[in-house]
Amino acid sequence: MTTLTIPTGLDRELVERIASVKGEPSWMREKRLGAYDLLQSARIPQWGPALDGLDLERLVYYIDPEVAESTTWDELPDEIVSTFDKLGIPKAEQEYLGGVGAQYDSGMVYHKLKEDLSKQGVIFENMDTAVAKYPELVRKYFMDRCVPVDDHYFVMMHAAVWSGGTFIYVPKGVKVEQPLQAYFRMNRMASGQFEHTLIIADEGAEVTYIEGCSAPRYNASSLHAGCVELFVGKGAKMKYISVENWSHNTYNLNTKRAIVEEHGEIQWVGGNMGSGVTMLYPSSVLVGEGAKSDNLGVVFAGKGQVQDTGAKAIHLAPNTTSTIRSKSVSKDGGVANYRGLIKVSQKAKGASASLVCDSLLLDDASEANTFPAVMNKQDDVTISHEATIGKIGEEELFYLQSRGLSRDEAVRMVVNGFVEPITKALPLEYAVEFNKLIELEMEGGY
Repeated sequence: MTTLTIPTGLDRELVERIASVKGEPSWMREKRLGAYDLLQSARIPQWGPALDGLDLERLVYYIDPEVAESTTWDELPDEIVSTFDKLGIPKAEQEYLGGVGAQYDSGMVYHKLKEDLSKQGVIFENMDTAVAKYPELVRKYFMDRCVPVDDHYFVMMHAAVWSGGTFIYVPKGVKVEQPLQAYFRMNRMASGQFEHTLIIADEGAEVTYIEGCSAPRYNASSLHAGCVELFVGKGAKMKYISVENWSHNTYNLNTKRAIVEEHGEIQWVGGNMGSGVTMLYPSSVLVGEGAKSDNLGVVFAGKGQVQDTGAKAIHLAPNTTSTIRSKSVSKDGGVANYRGLIKVSQKAKGASASLVCDSLLLDDASEANTFPAVMNKQDDVTISHEATIGKIGEEELFYLQSRGLSRDEAVRMVVNGFVEPITKALPLEYAVEFNKLIELEMEGGY
């Protein structure tokens, strides 16, 4: 399969070319160029893990798969179908999903929503398609109130060159019972993927969205700098599930944020592994009274990996509630950092925030660090924080080995028990897949 590959590096001409190729309206083109202009004077973050190995000048920022988006797998090239078959996407669509989107490099190649959901007014589109079909709706929400284009360096880059991704709108009172899923595959060496996810659950609506990500392993470094914007309306419920399994040569520098209105609920479930460096801190901004956020994350840091992850909860209204549960496993010198924030404004009377961070070290060479921050301006508030770092006990392993398990099997059983909260939160099929990924990482990767 041939692809149209734009030369390496990021310049104004590339940004204009992307907007032109996609036939975007003037407001989107201006937003892209404004972000590019901001990027010229911005600096790469210096406070987290080292990004020295990321050569931005050598990256390819846009790769068109030259395949028209289809609603039928049979119409796609064999190479693409084979990739997604191995990932189990078509089978999952048949068995338990309400809709599926599949992205290959910079473009969506497949997208389909079940007819009954479409009849209820649910919109599930490729982000590029949504800009063309629903310009006013997209413009109202896109990179303005939730994740503004000037948020930080990699958001500016994303805003300039974003391509593909998912747009979901669930109308007032509609409950989407089957999960909607998108899968993002970065297939080319030394490339960047910048998909944009925008999900809106209107008043009283309910939706579950599952996102999967992967890339093959190459010698040259790649960049994933996606952006996720979630809007949870009054009394709405949204569950966002993400399993990111990029290869070890990938820098995963993703931005995810939700705005939650009065009595709305957002539930984040995330599993991160594979990438060489990850910086990811899903954030909930609780703007309405009684809004709730629950964040459950599990990371695996193996040899040569730095998983710098966490969560943020911003309480801006009375009687808001947030819970953050973070678990990490470090092996063979891997580094797992928890970095998070609980912020309570003066208006957030009666707010409640809870953070529990647990880290498991599998050897003496590995690291686990916590960098929690609490900013509170309200006296009538309940905030709790608990962090533990521990190793697998030899007594535990001895007991399990005495029951007939090998040492490796015993360690695997302990790790599976440690990450059980996330497997319980995943749909059954994804829980099985997640456990397989953990086992591969325990064996040293792939």
